[in-house]
Amino acid sequence: MEKIKVLFVCMGNICRSPTAEGVFTKLVQDKNLAHCFSIDSAGTHAYHVGDAPDTRARRAALNRGVDISHLRGRKVVFGDFEDFDFILAMDDDNHEILMQACPEKHQHKIHYFLNFAPQLNIREVPDPYYGNGDGFERVLDMVEAASEGFLKHLHDTKRFG
Repeated sequence: MEKIKVLFVCMGNICRSPTAEGVFTKLVQDKNLAHCFSIDSAGTHAYHVGDAPDTRARRAALNRGVDISHLRGRKVVFGDFEDFDFILAMDDDNHEILMQACPEKHQHKIHYFLNFAPQLNIREVPDPYYGNGDGFERVLDMVEAASEGFLKHLHDTKRFG
């Protein structure tokens, strides 16, 4: 079986998208589905290429049993549009940047991550970078809900299992 390739995308790849990568990775590991997935994250901007996730994001994730300290920031590259099955944007700005950069034949792969958590009634994962710290907990709540919803969507649409 070919792995389902998932890319989480935010602006700098040090807060939201590595958090999503870590949470979704832990979820599929906990459900013994890691062999079904290839999971990564990236940013639409090259602000933090090579950097570890934000200290506050690492701390908040680790408090929930998710270690993202080994991840390093990278920028979305053209080949990602070809390589990944799902490219999950955190907000409107990054969704728009991805759609503009993506060849038309691959645009169907780009989705808002929170579309997989309709119960939240919100489309964008807010950027916690400039906040006072509690935004990282809110991001984790949203990402956990969307991760569960995304995995359920994949199961329900017979992508695995």
